[in-house]
Amino acid sequence: MPVDKVITLDRFIIEQEQLFPEATGRLSNILYDITIAAKIVGWQVRRAGIVDILGRAQKTNVYGEDVTKLDMYANSVFVHATNHSGNICILASEEAPDCIEIPPEYPSGHYALLMDPLDGSSNIDVNVSIGTIFSIHRKISKGERGSVEDCLQLGSKQVAAGYIIYGSSTMLVYTTGSGVHGFTLDPSIGEFVLSHQDIKIPERASIISVNESNFHKWSEEIKDYRRHLRGRPLTSRYIGSLVADFHRNLLRGGIFMYPPDKNKPEGKLRLLYEAAPLAFVAEQAGGYASDGTRRILDIQPEHLHQRVPLYIGSPYDVREAEAWISGRKRPDLD
Repeated sequence: MPVDKVITLDRFIIEQEQLFPEATGRLSNILYDITIAAKIVGWQVRRAGIVDILGRAQKTNVYGEDVTKLDMYANSVFVHATNHSGNICILASEEAPDCIEIPPEYPSGHYALLMDPLDGSSNIDVNVSIGTIFSIHRKISKGERGSVEDCLQLGSKQVAAGYIIYGSSTMLVYTTGSGVHGFTLDPSIGEFVLSHQDIKIPERASIISVNESNFHKWSEEIKDYRRHLRGRPLTSRYIGSLVADFHRNLLRGGIFMYPPDKNKPEGKLRLLYEAAPLAFVAEQAGGYASDGTRRILDIQPEHLHQRVPLYIGSPYDVREAEAWISGRKRPDLD
């Protein structure tokens, strides 16, 4: 691509900010900090197979799951890249049991940052794409510093959300409520450059992503819907890395499903760190996300580590899933 045609992420953010005269630049600065952390983590992900950072940390997170060394590293990088600039008032991470407060020596800002620092990290040992998911809310608490109240907001109140995928290339996809845009890291210049402008997910899915091994644990309604889909010309693709599955379906059209089951009746995926931010991205791209009965962005979080079922992707298919679960079998497209 000619140099004069290259649009870097920094340039794109500045141009977008100029469309809003009331903008203060604080949100833009958070996005800059996130891109710096993404470059650092992306570099370490590529090196993980040859350095000691690969493997188990012999610890578990708040969910009782194994934590890899790279999980801990990514969490530390994103926290330290964003907590000092005076833009963030509070952080929350999938890897931390409670909110992460801004150190007293740093100023407190006007936004809350929530993140899954390294989604799908259990797959890194087999060289599968993994990613980071982030969500940004405006501060609503009254104190000088942030509180858990700033994190427990409806997904529809997000001011920005996105993800970074670390794969054959490192790509950042985000929205601030005005469309979804993707940027690919060009290692020759060390910059994210615009590669996917105004992403729109196809109305109908061509791909279904679901862990079929859980079929026997699902409710009869979900089993019936899965059987129904077998009569449609869909390709089955399930990686088991949420960011990777979602990214592919966003670009090509698909539905990702993680239903509740007998072992996890409340669902498996985290509302604040996975479902809500990706739902915001999906809807900004023309898609839809549901827990099977309600819009993900309308769910009021009750605690930091709340889990939900997730159906996300092409709007017709997600609404069809809702219809089958409710017994209607025909999607309500109004």
